[in-house]
Amino acid sequence: FDFCQAEGKKRPSENLGQVLFGERIEPSPYRFTFNKKETCKSVCMKTYDTTKPEDKQKLDFLKKSMLLNYQHHWIVDNMPVTWCYDVEDGQRFCNPGFPIGCYITEDGRPKDACVINSEFHEKDTFYIFNHVDIKIYYHVVENEALGARLVAAKLEPKSYKHTHPDNPDCSGVPMDISNKASGEVKIAYTYSVTFHEEKNIRWASRWDYILESMPHTHIQWFSIMNSLVIVLFLSGMVAMIMLRTLHKDIARYNQMDSTEDAQEEFGWKLVHGDIFRPPRKGMLLSVFLGSGTQILIMTFVTLFFACLGFLSPANRGALMTCAVVLWVLLGTPAGYVAARFYKSFGGEKWKTNVLLTSFLCPGIVFADFFIMNLILWGEGSSAAIPFGTLVAILALWFCISVPLTFIGAYFGFKKNAIEHPVRTNQIPRQIPEQSFYTKPLPGIIMGGILPFGCIFIQLFFILNSIWSHQMYYMFGFLFLVFIILVITCSEATILLCYFHLCAEDYHWQWRSFLTSGFTAVYFLIYAIHYFFSKLQITGTASTILYFGYTMIMVLIFFLFTG
Repeated sequence: FDFCQAEGKKRPSENLGQVLFGERIEPSPYRFTFNKKETCKSVCMKTYDTTKPEDKQKLDFLKKSMLLNYQHHWIVDNMPVTWCYDVEDGQRFCNPGFPIGCYITEDGRPKDACVINSEFHEKDTFYIFNHVDIKIYYHVVENEALGARLVAAKLEPKSYKHTHPDNPDCSGVPMDISNKASGEVKIAYTYSVTFHEEKNIRWASRWDYILESMPHTHIQWFSIMNSLVIVLFLSGMVAMIMLRTLHKDIARYNQMDSTEDAQEEFGWKLVHGDIFRPPRKGMLLSVFLGSGTQILIMTFVTLFFACLGFLSPANRGALMTCAVVLWVLLGTPAGYVAARFYKSFGGEKWKTNVLLTSFLCPGIVFADFFIMNLILWGEGSSAAIPFGTLVAILALWFCISVPLTFIGAYFGFKKNAIEHPVRTNQIPRQIPEQSFYTKPLPGIIMGGILPFGCIFIQLFFILNSIWSHQMYYMFGFLFLVFIILVITCSEATILLCYFHLCAEDYHWQWRSFLTSGFTAVYFLIYAIHYFFSKLQITGTASTILYFGYTMIMVLIFFLFTG
């Protein structure tokens, strides 16, 4: 964008999480001195001659951004500068950004921010917010050395057509850019700063006013209650099956002395000679289980830290950094779990197993990520990840994660295979004709519904925080939902497994993985719905990016739930 640039100031450095999320921080030409009031101070002047093609292109780009309601995001002392305005039912909403400008349509309808001022009334005209009134609130520290701390920064965007750009007075008509305007367009950027003492806000709670005006948390309790009801229902079912059926069966076994009675078996006991038959594609299943364990532990630890408040929004990029570092360090459990299962499936090719565990799922994610990055590079976006960072991520993966996976696999293969309580028969049993709901596909599709029901309200807030730049801070809720999700996935799978074992279908390994893994498919459907109903994304590149990143999330979620 062609706004005022800060000359000769060094760019602040970003951490890994910010780089991955595409957050870039630039220095600004707006200079403040503490407690020094500025009124209508000029920053710079931009002139566009619409007869010159490059000037016209810059101006058109500016118009397009106003049409699409692009926002400035400013930071002072690590606090977002917010624009607070009244919304319905007497609420104040504090937006951590403010629009570049706004547009009045050809039939005189104000769009987006144009409603704030009745002076914006020219038809088919853009109004650019070229002046900001910044209010900085500070809190004087009493007991320590004399000093003050910034507790809030708010601004009001204004639009002025300065009559004397060299000596601006910040009054007069708004700065309008007619859509059909030709000739020379001059835009002068100015600002005013005032400082106010605020005794009531502590420095530690200075983020509260932004978070309080975010989408409300009372829906959350409702959704948690809803999820808990599902969990109680499932737990009741599982407990009943365990207690009634198994208790009855075991009691009956203990009464049997003669072998004649033992022949009249029924239900799941008929398949005891086949239940531990290795699954088809056992290699792939063990690899998925390894990667899933890695992601499960990573999510648990990240959310636990977030609950303790280490990863608050004030700590920019901390969430992503924490997740990536944990994922790299958790190679050992992945290798161990994959090796243990692979060995118990009777597999021999342990080298292939280790290599697949350390490269298959991370490789898919990285390849997807790399393609998305190529698109960003091609678009010339600032969110594209610099080559150095890509090399650093590859180094983390190859030099730390892979060796750790090998160590884990070594210990996994060294241990004896998991002992099976019953011998597997030589000849596989015939599987009888299955009823509709014990067939693999319907069972798997049913299994994903319950876990998805627990998470979908949280999912809305998470997608909002990723795509609509809202802060996400409800980690306590998320942790609770995470625990509920783990329980629901396990119990739904146990139930459905019990049903199809009773129907004498003993292929349970893949089915148990896919039953809860199917939640990820519902997640994908929800993401597609969100894309069409909530986001106004235009352009091929943006659409590919949205679905590219969504596929990464879906894959991770699939491994995690499975």
